Amino acid sequence: MNIVVTGAGRGIGLALVREFLRAPEHRVWACSRDISALQTIPSSQIIAEALDITTASAAEISQRVSRHFPTVDVLIHNAGVLINHPFETTSLDDWHRIFEVNLFSVVKINQALLPLLKKSTAAHIVHIGSMGGVQGSSKFPGLSAYSASKAALANLTECMAEELKPDGIHVNCLALGAVDTEMLRTAFPDYSADIKSTEMAAFIANFCLNQRTYFNGKILPVAATTP
Repeated sequence: MNIVVTGAGRGIGLALVREFLRAPEHRVWACSRDISALQTIPSSQIIAEALDITTASAAEISQRVSRHFPTVDVLIHNAGVLINHPFETTSLDDWHRIFEVNLFSVVKINQALLPLLKKSTAAHIVHIGSMGGVQGSSKFPGLSAYSASKAALANLTECMAEELKPDGIHVNCLALGAVDTEMLRTAFPDYSADIKSTEMAAFIANFCLNQRTYFNGKILPVAATTP
């Protein structure tokens, strides 16, 4: 399969790339602003490209991917930003930055790669969301902008799944709970998550490859705690 992973330079994204490369039939186009860790992976199956998804145009993204892939079978939107600030002091610049990465860039990349996704016989777009964006879940102080962006991403998932049904493209959102990543540790220095990035990556990879048939337009909680 031809697989695209954004935010692949560290954490879950990097672990996802390594997980997919276990199978020789997969090729992975992976992007991140910092690809130093990706460049250490000794595999001819990976195309690692330095890219800022907030500034790259849709045309550039399309050209970069189509240079290597005639089709895209799996598209995983893993890139994200988390800012932990009280609502009262979260600036509009912070809100714009979070939505630019967590929502608007997702829209842009989806539109850019739709022609390649339509050429696949079993295309699967997977948005990496958050439990913070799920209605009725526990909410935490300082995450109003982040949670709002992930709630918008969840709604986008449902809308896209309906629109892309005629093309046979399935769109789902995995609403992750706490995972031990650098991003989480930076935002919450005193919090320790039990689930490792490699464990979550294995789950996500399996879902992307093997669960497409059973889900479309779904926001699926992936968390070890309730609610």
